[in-house]
Amino acid sequence: MKFEELVAPLHTTQKDPLHLADDYARMLGVQPASVLESGIPYRSGFHWSERHLQCIWFDPRYRPASFMLPGGESVSVLDPGEWNLEAGPDFLNAALLVQPGARQLRGDIEVHVRPSDWDAHKHSTDPAYKNIIAHVTWFGGSPPHSLPAHVCCLALAEPIMSNPCLSLDDIDLKAYPHAILPLTPRPCENLLGTDPEKAHALLAAAGQFRLRAKAARLKARIEQVGERHQVFYEEVMAALGYKHNQAPFRALARLLPAHSLADPREKVLARLLGAAGLLPQPEIASDDYSRSYIRALWDLWWKNPAETLPADMAWHTASLRPQNSPTRRLAAAAALFSGITDILSDLDQINLTSAASWFEAARGLFENRCNWPFWNQRLSFSSAVDADTHRQTTLLGASRIAAIITNVLIPFKAVEGTLPEGWADQLPPEDLSAPMRLTANHLFGRDHNPALYNGNGLLQQGLLQIHTDFCLNAKPGCEDCPLCSALRDSC
Repeated sequence: MKFEELVAPLHTTQKDPLHLADDYARMLGVQPASVLESGIPYRSGFHWSERHLQCIWFDPRYRPASFMLPGGESVSVLDPGEWNLEAGPDFLNAALLVQPGARQLRGDIEVHVRPSDWDAHKHSTDPAYKNIIAHVTWFGGSPPHSLPAHVCCLALAEPIMSNPCLSLDDIDLKAYPHAILPLTPRPCENLLGTDPEKAHALLAAAGQFRLRAKAARLKARIEQVGERHQVFYEEVMAALGYKHNQAPFRALARLLPAHSLADPREKVLARLLGAAGLLPQPEIASDDYSRSYIRALWDLWWKNPAETLPADMAWHTASLRPQNSPTRRLAAAAALFSGITDILSDLDQINLTSAASWFEAARGLFENRCNWPFWNQRLSFSSAVDADTHRQTTLLGASRIAAIITNVLIPFKAVEGTLPEGWADQLPPEDLSAPMRLTANHLFGRDHNPALYNGNGLLQQGLLQIHTDFCLNAKPGCEDCPLCSALRDSC
């Protein structure tokens, strides 16, 4: 099949506005699935990737303290093993402790979504898997037919889902080990570097695949919660937290649900800061007005206190720009979700057929909501007022608004079938991240023109998806990369 047939030209239909995701799914060799089809309950489905499970196993912050075995024994992890970037088991040389009896096991770990994946992948006939001591899966259930009897079956779903402070959406896949690539040109550069149309089609398909996955997860969450405003609120909060504070922002959104924020924005800000443990003392203020403002927030909090986040839910503040501080981002949350109607209600009122106009209207609604005189004139409670009245510091910059529109609003509208026609060509771009740049260099060469993708949010999403699926686990030289093979086969 030619590449032009594998990856169709960039266009969308209202029936399935993310249909190009099917093309990318075929390249991955996975079963395409439309978010417009009836879903399965959130708790019984799995809406992430196997790599999320590998991160859970590898990271002691996420990994359950112990696992129960059917016979009454328990298993704890002494050493998760070495993350294997070559063929074979996911982790090598792990160490487990089985109680009672303090029996130690040392060997390899294989991670799958379902127990049956062991049989489906025919690992029992592969000698590379002869030292397996544990089969780690998301779902529990009967052991695979071909799994050796001595291998422990460890299921993640129950302990992970029982922890309200942990969401798989908060795991930063890019933070985990990956191979160092050499400086020589990558094979993809030879296949894509001189063919911008093929590059555009690949990124568009990968971008729609990424957005469809987000939409499928949102649809499942809406089915679980039964309240679209709450789900939208949770996702925007996670986006406000960005990668450093995503987990506490999401936990705060569940602690103080959307329906509890139907109050003036100062009252909502006091509640959010109080529950987050971030209400400052008046003494930190640099001027009388800020001191009185902080005291007013404390008065509002004392009059209507709420439950607070767990003590072990830490806020990351080191090395953050003042514009990205948790306090300032919570002010943005108060601006977006306070009042009788919230930002989603505002967005629902947009009735424009032009995609460009639709995006402009959506951006304007976020900007208008975040127009807050106190925060427009200062970066924090302790900073001095900017004497230049013509210069304002917005609570949300254009790039963060674009990120929320792309990662939350677009998947949300895809679930509900209300995306404007031609949205893919008009998706606003975000700031280029390190993974985007790295993947672009692998695909198109170090001297390529970023104009190929830096003005289109969909193509940027494609870079991130390819980074996760291929470049993150690439072997030195990239010769064995499945993406390279697929591109060669399509030529």
